[in-house]
Amino acid sequence: MVTCGVLISVSAMKGFDLEDFSNRWRTLFSSYKGYLDQATRVTLSNYASGKKAREAGSTSDDISGAARIAPLGALYANDLDAFVLSARTQTNMTHSNQVTIDCAEFFAHIIFLVLNGTSPSKAIDKASSFFSGGSPVAKLIKDGLASLKTDTTSAIMQFGQSCHTPDALPGIIHIVSAYENDFKESLIQAVMAGGDNAARAMASGMILGAHLGLEAIPDEWVSELKQKSHIMKLVENLL
Repeated sequence: MVTCGVLISVSAMKGFDLEDFSNRWRTLFSSYKGYLDQATRVTLSNYASGKKAREAGSTSDDISGAARIAPLGALYANDLDAFVLSARTQTNMTHSNQVTIDCAEFFAHIIFLVLNGTSPSKAIDKASSFFSGGSPVAKLIKDGLASLKTDTTSAIMQFGQSCHTPDALPGIIHIVSAYENDFKESLIQAVMAGGDNAARAMASGMILGAHLGLEAIPDEWVSELKQKSHIMKLVENLL
């Protein structure tokens, strides 16, 4: 849902504007009656207390905050600096956790490389060079790559099935590397591993979607989307 919020904002503004995204995000949740995760609840509370967009973020390390940047990849496919900055900024608005913000930057590097012709596995290797050996993200990348000889569900069970970045990122690295030319199977494996499979599939899907394109997504997964027409119009306006 929030990824669509990013798409709506950047489509309207023709760029990432924190204040616009912040206003739309708050409007979205002002009348929402469904489940609110901790990051959303805390961020809304911080806004209510008078904090601004750059300081309202929760301390949540859920990877969902870093995994909603696909619209930014479409917008900044030729501008890495702008992509990285906007990815970090939008993540920080709700997830002011350094590891999760760094993870958003890592995803931005991967997507940028993939959109410019690099395979996902090679993009992971190149993107990892931006993080020093002492970085938590560097270790999580290494753990994910070291798991490729283990079956996916077992690997993710070992890492942890939660949406916390330290648990989720290695599993995403595993899925993207193991199924880089099979979008359908990658998402099936992400879902079947259980736990918070939505965030895991969202991150894996945006990377492999950038690599394989819309034609790799099963028609039945797209045709049944209630917001398909709206999403496609926003994408067309953005591009």
